[in-house]
Order: sequence, then structure tokens, then C-alpha cells
Amino acid sequence: MLARSCLRSTRAFASARNGAVRVSKRAASSSSSGSTADSPLRLNIAAVASTAVAAGSIAWYLHLYGPNAHAMTPAEEGLHPTKYPWVHQQWFKTFDHQALRRGFQVYREVCASCHSLSRVPYRALVGTVLAADEAKALAEENEYDDEPNDQGEIEKRPGKLADYLPAPYPNDEAARFANNGALPPDLSLMVKARHGGCDYIFSLLTGYPEEAPAGASVGEGLYFNPYFPGTGIAMARVLYDGLVDYEDETPATTSQMAKDVVEFLNWAAEPEMDDRKRMGMKVLVMTSVLFALSVWVKRYKWAYLKSRKIVYDPPKAAKNVRE
Repeated sequence: MLARSCLRSTRAFASARNGAVRVSKRAASSSSSGSTADSPLRLNIAAVASTAVAAGSIAWYLHLYGPNAHAMTPAEEGLHPTKYPWVHQQWFKTFDHQALRRGFQVYREVCASCHSLSRVPYRALVGTVLAADEAKALAEENEYDDEPNDQGEIEKRPGKLADYLPAPYPNDEAARFANNGALPPDLSLMVKARHGGCDYIFSLLTGYPEEAPAGASVGEGLYFNPYFPGTGIAMARVLYDGLVDYEDETPATTSQMAKDVVEFLNWAAEPEMDDRKRMGMKVLVMTSVLFALSVWVKRYKWAYLKSRKIVYDPPKAAKNVRE
């Protein structure tokens, strides 16, 4: 009897102990799972809230200001230019080098008498607009300041490919004096500096009417152009049919000359565009290949984890105690 009672008490103690252990394990697992599940939830809520705030701020800004900035009145802004299908602005197209050569000819024979290209060196023209020999010969036609000699005097030397295109006037005061007080702007970055870019400059060059419309008031010494802000511009019409004799015998109409010189000015403001597009295509090809390889490596590395089978194995401690 005593042995049976001791065996019963031992079994009861063991079962109670196993039950307590299981309860403590369940409590610990439930508390840990609750804390781990609670933390990602808070992170997700914070990410969604921050994204919503950012999107709302962008929408509010676009609602107030819109994608484009405009002047206070239509007279200050000028007539909006027509949107033209410029080929070089397409993703997979480059500059038309024949058009660049014709546009540089128009600039030299028409625009260079008043406007400068102070940010364009002769070396930038090589391989794009002119050949190397042509660019060297063109640079040698102008003189530039050389290094001081032993007496400190600055002598003149023929131009080199490293020199920049010369300005038509020695300073701004001389430019204003020669143009009735108006300062001809530099054309190096003109396409980027004006709202509308190529469309604006092309419309400006071809938008001079024969006579100002009735009711239009233009100041003294100004010319009417509806695309110029204020409609009064100090530059008169400069492009006329047949003004330039193209080397490739292209008909030199007003629109053709305007299109060629605008494309050349676009190149002057962004001479790296062709290289940038070429490099962009290389980057897209390489990133596509690397992305495909990364997807394959991920699937290969995670295959055994994704395909494994998990089987529940109950604890055997209580069974051994009963036996």
C-alpha cells in the first residue's frame, strides 16, 4: 500500500510539474509573439502615415502652383509658343549633325554680330559640328591674349582649340552703346534659360508680323513680337528667305534657318546629350541583366527554404514519466 501511494504521488507531482512547464512555455511564447507582432505593425503604420503626408504635400503644392510657373499677366508672359516635334528631344534620337552644321553657319553669319557664345570652346565643335582642321582654321582667324613677356607686355597669338568663341563686343557697355541701350544676351544657355526652350526661340524668330496689329502699343526703338514678354523687343527681324547659302544646298527659308539655329543652340546648351543618351542605354541594358541574375540567384539560394516541409513533433517528456 505504501509503495502504491508513493508511486501515485510521484506520478501526480510529475504531471503537475509538466503542466506548469507547458503553461509557462505557452505564456512566454504568446508574450514574445505579441511583442514581435506589435512592433512591425507600428512600423507599417508609421510608414503608411509618412507616405500619405508626403503625397498630400506634393498634391497641395501642385494644386497651388501647378507644374509651370507663369507671369502675373498675359502681357508680361507673352503668347505661348506652339509645341513642335523636335526629333532630338525624343528618347532614342540624337542631334542631326547636318542641322547643327547649318545652324552654326546661321549663327556665324547672322547672330554672331550681336550675340556671344562665351561657354562654347572650339574643341567642342570638333566631331559634332566641324572637323578638326576646320575648327583649328576657324580658331586661328581670331587673336587672343598670350602670356606676358619679359617686359610684362601681353602680346596677341592666334586662337587654339582650347579657346572659347570670341564675343562681338569687348564689354557690356560697348554692347549697349551699339544697340541703343539694349544688351544682347549670351546664347550659350538660352534654350535652358527661357520658358518653352526650343519652341519659344523658334516662335520668336519666325513670329515677326509685317505690321503691328491694331491697338498694339510698342515703345520707341522696339519691334512688335507677340511671343516676347511685353510684346516689345529691341531685336528686329533678322531671318529672311535666302539670307544664307547653305553648303549642302538646302533651301534657306526663314523657318529652315530658324529650325537649324535653334537646334544648334540646343546643342550649345547641352552638348553632352548624345553621350548621356548612349550611356543611359548602356545602363538600362546592364541593370536589366543584373536584375535578371539577381532574381535567379535569389530563387537558387532560397529554393531549399521555400520547398522544405515542417512537421510538428510533440514533446515526449510526459510519456516517459508515465512509463
